[in-house]
This record gives sequence, structure tokens and C-alpha cells, in this order.
Amino acid sequence: MTIYFFIFLLGLLSGCLSGVIGTGASIILLPILVFQFGPQQAVPIMAIAGLMSNVGKVWAWRRDVDWRAFGAFSAAAVPAAVLGARTLLVLPPNTVEFALGFFFLIMIPVRRWLRARNIGISAWYLAICGAAIGFLSGVVLSTGPLMIPAFAAFGLLKGALLSTEALSSLVITITKIATFRTLGALPLDVILKGLLIGSSVMAGTFIGKAVVQRMSSHAFQIVLDAMLLVSGLSMIWAATR
Repeated sequence: MTIYFFIFLLGLLSGCLSGVIGTGASIILLPILVFQFGPQQAVPIMAIAGLMSNVGKVWAWRRDVDWRAFGAFSAAAVPAAVLGARTLLVLPPNTVEFALGFFFLIMIPVRRWLRARNIGISAWYLAICGAAIGFLSGVVLSTGPLMIPAFAAFGLLKGALLSTEALSSLVITITKIATFRTLGALPLDVILKGLLIGSSVMAGTFIGKAVVQRMSSHAFQIVLDAMLLVSGLSMIWAATR
């Protein structure tokens, strides 16, 4: 019970962060879930929790969705996510943990590089990003650190950015959950764990927004990079034990 209470509190914290910066929940929670349940259970659990989190964000910003960006991104991301989810379930656990850790670490310089150059992209390139990110989301789960810069490069800001990223993530997550269910990777206990953790993340997106908004955008970038660093190193350590 202690570990579930700890994960619930982390869910509240991660929900607070993801409700404002659009990402961060899985970066905080996934290493703990992998350590406690193993990567084959942790990713489906976090997929359910992520679905609930994105439902909350979409509802909060529902009037600001950019449907053109959503359509271009999701049309390519959905089939790629199916392929990525199938790939995850056939990989050895240590390989998955190492890939998750490496992915989190590589996101630090990639995010900084994209932000420093303020690269703008068209709907066509956004679709290409969707295919790549969709596949990665099936294998490594947390692609928010990539999705946010992709939609920002398309020109979205504030509510439009948060709502469109959340809706795209929601569609990808539903696709992955359906794939995991079809392949037998979502037994009842995994579903219940996902709903429990997801409820805390969803609550965090609402109750913590006022507090987290007081942080500057620069502080958010530092916090996100710190989360990526700690999570990446911890998962690589777990893979090499």
C-alpha cells in the first residue's frame, strides 16, 4: 500500500506539471512504474493513466484545438503507434528499459536544439513528425517532449498548443490501449492500476494549475530537463543491474 500511496502522490505532482507545460506526467511516473511492475506492465498502465490525463487537458482547452494540425499529425501517428506498441511487446525487458532511459536523455539536447533554432514546419512535415513520434510512443511511451516542440514549430501557442497536443496524444493513447488489449497485455489488474494512477494525474491537471502557473517558462524548461535526466539515468541503471 505504501508504494501505491507514493505513486498516487507522484501522480498529483506530475498532473500539475503536465497540465501547464503539456508534458511531464509519464517522465515522472514511468521509472517508478517500471521498477515496481516491469516495463511490459508499466507502459500499458501509464497508457491508461495518460489517457485520463489527456481527457482532462482536452476538456480544459476544448475551444482552442487546431483541427488542421491535429488531423495532419494524427493521420500518420495512429498507424505508427500500432507498430510501435507491437514492437514493445516482443522486446526483452532490459532492452526496453535501456531504450526508455536513452530516449529520455537524448530528449534534453534535442529539445534545446529545436527551441534555440525556432524551426517552423508545414502540415506535411508535421505529418512526418507524427509518424516518427507515433512509433516512438508505442515503444518508449513518453513523447511529449517531442510533441510540444513539433506543434510549437507549426505555430501553436498557449491554449491551442496544449489542447492540440493533448487531443493528439489522446488519439495515440487510445490506439495503443486497443493494441495492448488485442495482444493480451491489458489484464484486469493492469487496467485497475492504470485507472488508479490516472485518477491522480487527472486530478493534478486541475488542482495544481494555479500553483504551477506561477513558475516562469525558463523554470519549466529547467524542471523538465531535470526530470528527463533523472528518469533517463535511473532507467539505464535499472537495465544494467
